[in-house]
Amino acid sequence: AHRPADRWAESAAARFLRRRGLRLLERNFRCRAGEIDLIMGDGDTLVFVEVRYRADDRFVDPAATVTPAKQRRLLTAARAYLARSRLADRPCRFDVVTLTKRNYRPEFRWVKDAFGQDA
Repeated sequence: AHRPADRWAESAAARFLRRRGLRLLERNFRCRAGEIDLIMGDGDTLVFVEVRYRADDRFVDPAATVTPAKQRRLLTAARAYLARSRLADRPCRFDVVTLTKRNYRPEFRWVKDAFGQDA
């Protein structure tokens, strides 16, 4: 995330997930394959989170913008994280948190297990 709005959305999403019992492990993990916005712990499960922010969601569901190509890049980046962190034996899932602003207030949608590990 490079734009201030993206950084704000990632911070807001991390707070949203922490309030629901997840632990923040890492932000903006980067490797050659790409970037993972948030890596959270949910019990023993590692959760790779893609954060999508739209100022207005009237025309497109932000979760629908996580294309199959993006899913494959996230999967490859997650494998790199697992190899580097020696956590390959932990269960994993891929969540998408979408954030839109309505009446100047953030509105979240949390899609757990948004796509499989065979993307």
